[in-house]
Amino acid sequence: MIKKKKITSFWKKWRGMIFLSFLVILIFALLRLIKLTLLPVFADEAIYIRWAQIMRSEATLRFLPLSDGKQPLFMWLIIPFLKFFNDPLFAGRFLSVLSGFGSLIGIYFLSWFLFKNKWISLLSSFLYAVLPFFVFFDRLALADSMLLMFGIWLAFFSLWLGMKPRLDLALITGLFLGAALITKSPAVFFAIMIPSGLLFVKNLKKNFWPFLGFWALILALGFGIYNFLLRLGPGFQMIAARNKDYLFTFQEVLSHPLDPLKPHLAVLFSWLLNLFTWPVCLLLLTGLILMIKKNFRKVIFLLIWFVVPLFPQLLVAKVFTPRYILFTLWPLLLMAAFGFIWLFKQFKFLRKRVGKVLSLVLVVVLLFLVIAPGLKYDYLLLTDVEKAPLPENLRNGHLEEWTAGQGLKQIAEFMKQKSKEGSIFVGTEGYFGTLPDGLQIYLEGVPNIRVIGVGWPIFEVSQSLVNSLVDNQVYLVVNQSRLQIDPEQNGLKLVEQYPKAFWPDGHQDKLLLFELDRNFWQDKNINQ
Repeated sequence: MIKKKKITSFWKKWRGMIFLSFLVILIFALLRLIKLTLLPVFADEAIYIRWAQIMRSEATLRFLPLSDGKQPLFMWLIIPFLKFFNDPLFAGRFLSVLSGFGSLIGIYFLSWFLFKNKWISLLSSFLYAVLPFFVFFDRLALADSMLLMFGIWLAFFSLWLGMKPRLDLALITGLFLGAALITKSPAVFFAIMIPSGLLFVKNLKKNFWPFLGFWALILALGFGIYNFLLRLGPGFQMIAARNKDYLFTFQEVLSHPLDPLKPHLAVLFSWLLNLFTWPVCLLLLTGLILMIKKNFRKVIFLLIWFVVPLFPQLLVAKVFTPRYILFTLWPLLLMAAFGFIWLFKQFKFLRKRVGKVLSLVLVVVLLFLVIAPGLKYDYLLLTDVEKAPLPENLRNGHLEEWTAGQGLKQIAEFMKQKSKEGSIFVGTEGYFGTLPDGLQIYLEGVPNIRVIGVGWPIFEVSQSLVNSLVDNQVYLVVNQSRLQIDPEQNGLKLVEQYPKAFWPDGHQDKLLLFELDRNFWQDKNINQ
């Protein structure tokens, strides 16, 4: 009877919050899962999914990503989903959706531990669910959403460890750090930021050294997992080698300390205004100022997790794109939520004048005005992504350039139909990336079809394709921008073309599917 009363009391107290929490989860799911494969496959997505397919079929190649200096955890975790979903692109992207869900839950608990305010927790999670920055990347088969998830949970455990230094928490944190390190190289920043939990140690004099001891244990466990596990596969040294390709050396930075720092800062602010939307940027600025005045330790904690991994990238990164900073942005959500709750409290005086219901309506209207630009953005991402106002480098890579995979699924379906008539041999531009990997992921396990890369740009029809005409139907898949020959004069018959998005200057690339003309090449060989 007493237990029943407790349950009833709990339900009455928390039913509104439970309902709103489920509503946030529903919104998150809808914005991630609706038309999940609408955006064409991206180059890195094609590579990761193809690696997962190969590792699934050949156990001796489970460390294949190391050959290109990539940690394999994300690809390993794609493998089970390839068994459940027929579309490999959906399988890879579904893993990112689950990672995003882990981030959503992590943000809720982290903000609760930090502020002890259920509304800040709920609003932080809600902003994560609807902001285009997170919606866009949670819908891609890239490791960045998973890295973000691990970063949020490591911040949570560093905070918890600061409040209650315990061995079990240290062990769990070490396991999370190890998982992050075998996901992507920037996870090394997490190891540096874990001591931020010292800001919340109650008795610093008493608990300082125990905390440092736990930190040493976390590092030993995390880097132990990283080194022991990844050294089992060949190519471990490629991780460090490939990381250098993306960074300026120390000497280069000293020779031009403000370049790329200044341009990177400028583009960072433009990304935040674009993908966070300007109303949320105003809220986070408000929250930052208020927290500096009222919650200094908390804002320092959040700024550590935002600035420490971000500043080195601003300073030394050769390649700087929104996905590379995704794992640094979650603290901004908490600042924005704090700013909104402060505004909400300012509406309290309205209750006496206009009543509780009307004042609540005004707050809901305010929230809608804050999220309306983001929801409009999300709508375009889910319905007509070419009309979405994506930043230039995102639009280029995912919609306009050779890295965008418009038409690959359609070409794969065409090849499957043709394979019923006989053997198919397909040559593609390049050796790695959107082509041929983006085509191979859709043709995995299909009999009578072989796909190979023949290099780029296409200056001539590869002799391997011509030789294959003996007992195959032969095709060539190439982007128009990389085709340097006249198709008709080289025995190429256009079967179909798949346009990409228009560039700002009006020109448009296309993915072209050609069939090699058997009669043309037979006559040419006879004449030779």
